[in-house]
Amino acid sequence: MKKFVAIAGNIGVGKSTLVELLCAKLGWTPFFEPVAENPYLADFYRDMQSWAFHSQIFFLTHRLRAHHQLAQFPSSAIQDRSVYEDAEIFAHNLFLQGHIQPRDYQTYRELYLTLVEFLPPPDLVIYLRASVPTLIARIGRRGRDYERTIPADYLSSLNNLYESWIINFTLCPVLTVPSDDLDYVAHPGHLELIGHKVEEKLTGKEEVVFEPEEVARAALD
Repeated sequence: MKKFVAIAGNIGVGKSTLVELLCAKLGWTPFFEPVAENPYLADFYRDMQSWAFHSQIFFLTHRLRAHHQLAQFPSSAIQDRSVYEDAEIFAHNLFLQGHIQPRDYQTYRELYLTLVEFLPPPDLVIYLRASVPTLIARIGRRGRDYERTIPADYLSSLNNLYESWIINFTLCPVLTVPSDDLDYVAHPGHLELIGHKVEEKLTGKEEVVFEPEEVARAALD
């Protein structure tokens, strides 16, 4: 039976890497963020308050389309970042910062909530949780120039929104991965451990946790 898994988490936490590694391990198909040039981005970076709404509508449209295509996909797949994060994290953050006006944000929310009702939820969301120092270290290692100037307080505000969102997310089961303690690139045993926990969650085990001793033991594998 095919499965649809989405991986969620802050900038630099390691979503794309985990998608690649888990798909290779499980024989599933990876779905990465849709590559599309946002025609509003240049205007957005010049004047965020005037163009944030337009830019977020563009991103939401492409994410909704990708989710729909993935739901129709004939075999198991893992998605890099979910449609829920666009609205619940990034658009919400722009609203809190005053870059999206209340009237526009209400319109955005109503559109998002209406359309999401027509989409089947994933079978599982894997939430990668990491502290700001871990995020900054990983962003530095992957060497993308445009990410080096991301301030720590911005990552912290996104982390707070992620935590609020995941606590209240009920559309499907959630597996929270303690990413400060797990390095699935350096330690193959950590990838095996995550794969095992994913299988447990997908087969209906209600409580799946990462015990410190098994994380330490997996690092030695």
